[in-house]
Amino acid sequence: MSGVTLKILHGADRGKIYDELTPPFTVGREEGNDIQLNDERVSRCHFKVQRDKDRFVLTDLDSTNGTKVNGVECQLKILRHGDLISVGRSLMLMGSESQIAERLAAIGAEHSSLVQDWHPGTGVGPRHKTERAHPSTQPRALIPAIELPDIPDDMSPGQRAQVCEILDFLQSRLKKLIDSARTDDANQEVSMRLSDWQRLLDTQARLARMSRQVADPEWPGN
Repeated sequence: MSGVTLKILHGADRGKIYDELTPPFTVGREEGNDIQLNDERVSRCHFKVQRDKDRFVLTDLDSTNGTKVNGVECQLKILRHGDLISVGRSLMLMGSESQIAERLAAIGAEHSSLVQDWHPGTGVGPRHKTERAHPSTQPRALIPAIELPDIPDDMSPGQRAQVCEILDFLQSRLKKLIDSARTDDANQEVSMRLSDWQRLLDTQARLARMSRQVADPEWPGN
């Protein structure tokens, strides 16, 4: 499996390319990181990327301002070619043109249409090379396709049962909420009772708590 290529699209380090980094590596403001960003909003050691079998995993290192992947703040995230990582005032793109093209081809035409105006031509130079940003690398032109995450293939029977229980709970609750919604075809609107809306918010809050629990390095199993 190849290494990780990161291209800085915005920020004080705009134009720098870190080609074929070998995990584990860290990104932060202070010396000693594999990628040092000149950004006061970036923590001294902001996040790390490590390899887990055939996956690249990003872990936020309790940074002050957090880490976003594709616009969503996260503490633990599987990275894919074409993902946009945002820290402080800096925005970086993961993957070379060929790696992103391979991902889009695997996703298929339906999802790849979400990526606007992407085409090769920016070039990927040696590590720390600086180049003029190409118009196709502007954030507006890079809307990463969103796929349904894969279910881990190395779970024990007990872990599979736990995942099934979580999915069954969510599917059951969401089905009830969907069935309770009222549709207005004429106005293209959907409405629901306040109590149902509150249950939907409660479901979202439970998911957020579970996500934080799983991402917590102190959680058993991490």
